Amino acid sequence: MRTDLLGLTTDALAALTNRGLVKRAGKEAAPDLRTDADGTVHGDFAGGPTASLPSGGLDVARCTCGAAGVCRHVVAVVLAYQRRHADRPPEADAWSPGDVTDDELTLRIGARLMTAARRSFEAGYTARVRRAPAPQVELPTATVRFLIPGDLGFVHTDTVAGSRDDLIALAVWAFRVADELHPGMREVRVDVGGSPAPGTGSGLERALELAGTVLREGAAHLGEGLDATIADVQHDLDAAGSRWPLLAVGDLAGQLTAYRDRSAHYRPELLASHLAELHARHRAVIRPDATLRSSVLGTTEAAETPLRRARLESLGCRIRGLAGRRIAEVYLAHSASATVLVLRREWDGDDDGPALAGRRIAGITLSALATGNLVTESAVRSASRTVRLATGRISKTTVSASRGAWADLSPSLLVTDLAALGRELDALTLRPIRPRVEAELVRVVAVSQVLSLAYVPGDQRLDALITDQAGNTATITATHTTTAPGRLDALAAVLEGGLRHVSGVVGRSAGGIVIDPIGLSTGERVVVPDLEPAGAGVPFAIAGSGPSGPLTAVLTDARALLAEAAHHGLARLPPTYDDRLATAARRLTTLGLHRIAGAVTAFATEPVEQTWVDAYLRLEVALDLTFSGAARTS
Repeated sequence: MRTDLLGLTTDALAALTNRGLVKRAGKEAAPDLRTDADGTVHGDFAGGPTASLPSGGLDVARCTCGAAGVCRHVVAVVLAYQRRHADRPPEADAWSPGDVTDDELTLRIGARLMTAARRSFEAGYTARVRRAPAPQVELPTATVRFLIPGDLGFVHTDTVAGSRDDLIALAVWAFRVADELHPGMREVRVDVGGSPAPGTGSGLERALELAGTVLREGAAHLGEGLDATIADVQHDLDAAGSRWPLLAVGDLAGQLTAYRDRSAHYRPELLASHLAELHARHRAVIRPDATLRSSVLGTTEAAETPLRRARLESLGCRIRGLAGRRIAEVYLAHSASATVLVLRREWDGDDDGPALAGRRIAGITLSALATGNLVTESAVRSASRTVRLATGRISKTTVSASRGAWADLSPSLLVTDLAALGRELDALTLRPIRPRVEAELVRVVAVSQVLSLAYVPGDQRLDALITDQAGNTATITATHTTTAPGRLDALAAVLEGGLRHVSGVVGRSAGGIVIDPIGLSTGERVVVPDLEPAGAGVPFAIAGSGPSGPLTAVLTDARALLAEAAHHGLARLPPTYDDRLATAARRLTTLGLHRIAGAVTAFATEPVEQTWVDAYLRLEVALDLTFSGAARTS
């Protein structure tokens, strides 16, 4: 009995082939089946070809029709075999991919790829293990799914077939760690292999020298002479595979360029955060209880990974303006890997969202991409979860309109319990050392009821209080921008007319969960507020902006004060700066934030790079933790 063929669900067959092929196979006339002594199943089609399925997966199947790869006849044989044995009861199986031995892995992927996998293991990597509904592992570069218990012939990865089979070994080893440390947990993040190796250096030393130069001189006093140094640092980080620090240096360079160009994109707090982040990542990998280097530095992240045939469901789009350019970011749910990818495109000019909706990407309008389902064989995913459509393969990309059936998304992306989402947010690794993943906190939230709408004129902001089925609340909050003139009107219309799901960036604010919306689903269609034209106005209650809590205000003011040091430079601080630092420290002390106050005072006493980094990191982390109740221990 071929239990492997009986265990293949329609979704599993679609993952191994594609849905269109499965549908065509279902329309084929049933073949005559016969089974050899070794378990090979043959299907003879009347007046047509013969398909043969030996053990070992669909990739080893053969058909006399001459088609390249798995054909509809092979799938039709699987379906016919399942129908013949439909009365066989399913077997209970407590199998885990962690049970697979290294010898079995070697037989599956070969000695050469096992050697490559062991190198990744020795470097260490981070993985997210999910046990249900089917075992799968999200790795830095791809997702691996085990479709049939105990059979490595039915393992699916979302990379191009055969290009990264070493990932199968990495996924098995991740399951071993999860089975040992977290048995029974449905989903868990684990660090696999590697060694912290404290005291051996981080490889960020040149990046820290660059950060020190920027901090001492200040963005206001640096010219283009630093560009060559930045390029050298980026080259070194790229060669070392330090993806996350490389992105941080790129953002730092972007802030310096924005200041030189007098761009509104420049913000001292962003500049300061990038400087502090480089130090935080350095400290995290050299301290005695060092964090796994691959997690902090991104050293196991491939720069780009080509995906096999991928089905991507759009969750909406965000339009941003930057120095005479317009940036469109389309958020695409990749259910096979339970991740959200970002397709980004830039144009020169000052067109707003409605005008950009007709612009084309890979021959498809931005509006269609932002509200549709994309099927492509030309997608290439980056380490930071951006995606691009490879040139020369545009003809293999199609898009169809979406009805916003987001209830079928992966449980990792779909939020039906806001309380559970709050716990997930509270458990996140501290932001300065988290992987730099695009759309990390983009989720789809199921809406049970809209309790209230309010418009804050001073901030040009619309707030909507929503609930889940259990009555837990969250706030959808959107702010008007010239690049998205219809954002608030479109949001208000859907909120009042039957919102089913909202996609957006989730976070904490004012003690609760907030959602910055990028897409809306009514169950019949998808609405993208940033691409909608302006309407007739906001016909609902006006609310006052309301002061932020004293804790948030004091922390925010203190952080802005330290960011000012990065703007002016430690060697050129204003005459009143010491008095303002002393005031900030007193306010922090009054609120019981003694450690943060002490760090600010230490910087005031000795304004050097290390004391600035200490104080800024404490403030940044405290602001992240404030709303989970942890800031008072900082």
